[in-house]
Amino acid sequence: MHDVSRQLTVEELAELFEGRTRLVEKLAERDDPLGSAREVIARLSEREKLEALNAHPAIGARRLSARSAAEQGGDADPVVLTELAYLNQVYEEKFGFRFVVFVNRRPKAEILDVLRARLERTREEELDTAVEELVAIAEDRWRRS
Repeated sequence: MHDVSRQLTVEELAELFEGRTRLVEKLAERDDPLGSAREVIARLSEREKLEALNAHPAIGARRLSARSAAEQGGDADPVVLTELAYLNQVYEEKFGFRFVVFVNRRPKAEILDVLRARLERTREEELDTAVEELVAIAEDRWRRS
């Protein structure tokens, strides 16, 4: 378990956020990057927010980082995976960015319910939620590493 309030390298942050993005580069400049992540995100352009979100793998994707695979679990019911793939596509077409959710070791069938509910929201609400989820994932990853 790591203390979340310390400076992290670009490489450490890129692992927590699934890629080296402008968000990661800005966070690496901070003494407490995870503690100031929400403040940094609030100052990002929409393009930079989308870059950070789209660096994340889709829920149920076949190609995942080792960390994402462990978090998403192995409950690979083909019907659930097919619906996840379809709703991920619908979500990306509607909002213009990847569906990001803090899975927190929940089964994929439960995530389907979250995805369905979030599809009913506005783009602005969803963008705010997605970046918040992105930070929650990174914080959890850092605590568990």
